[in-house]
Amino acid sequence: MIEALRTPDERFAAVPDFDFPVRYVDDLPGYEGLRGAYVDAGPAETQRTFLCLHGEPSWSFLYRKMIPVFLKAGARVVAPDLFGFGRSDKPVREADYSFAWHRAYLLALVERLDLRRITLVVQDWGGLLGLTLPVDPGFAARLERLIVMNTALAVGVSPGPGFEAWKTYALSTHDLPVGDIIARGTPQITPAEKAAYDAPYPDATYKAGARVFPALVPVTPEMDGAAVSREAMGFWSGRWTGKSFMAIGDADPVLGPPAMQALRKVIRGCPEPMIIAGGGHFVQEWGEPIARAALESFNAA
Repeated sequence: MIEALRTPDERFAAVPDFDFPVRYVDDLPGYEGLRGAYVDAGPAETQRTFLCLHGEPSWSFLYRKMIPVFLKAGARVVAPDLFGFGRSDKPVREADYSFAWHRAYLLALVERLDLRRITLVVQDWGGLLGLTLPVDPGFAARLERLIVMNTALAVGVSPGPGFEAWKTYALSTHDLPVGDIIARGTPQITPAEKAAYDAPYPDATYKAGARVFPALVPVTPEMDGAAVSREAMGFWSGRWTGKSFMAIGDADPVLGPPAMQALRKVIRGCPEPMIIAGGGHFVQEWGEPIARAALESFNAA
């Protein structure tokens, strides 16, 4: 039994510009008793779904500027909060977090919701996990398009000293200042938006996931997630035939243009990226023009 904390609902009462329907699931096989939260907006009967996967230490709130654009296009939007983040339950032991455990949860949620004609929208850990999902044939059959931002496939190689410093800092900082971390690269966010990034964490005991996620990135070939990430490279380079769109925040010191151009070479048919000048790692904070440009690109292709 995994011991977990649940953030009180009142912590989210003042979250701005995020009035989308939130649903919960607590009976997925292997996750019984753990409540996962996800935004589920737009017509459920539509055949096209934007599956928006956040990273670390953010939550689905990061997509608030993109979701309205997708909804206006007539689509359904599903934006889960990973366990340890957002409105989802937060295991208190760092040892309970793993690449495979989170990846399997996303696959199980997609299966439960029976999502079809998926546009996969990913950034940071949303990409580390999400880009591996098509290795599963069931998910690949549901996948139609890709929007990819400031992320990577973690095939067992360290992203470099900047990432290693971040990993060391996160692991050694018990009360990780989540709002400050996100605001550092997104100077345009308001105090209320910064507070929304802190909302999931009443105190440091809720932050095990935020602390440990950097250490879960597969930086050596034998780490959990590295093998499936290598399989995913084969999917994106050889079997992928859908439409892709890439946006890059060029001020990201770790997953900026060099890392993203390397990823672009892996994604078969990926066009030239949209460069967000001055855009930081959490590039969804520039999300409205990105979402509009992605839809225009898909419609023009």
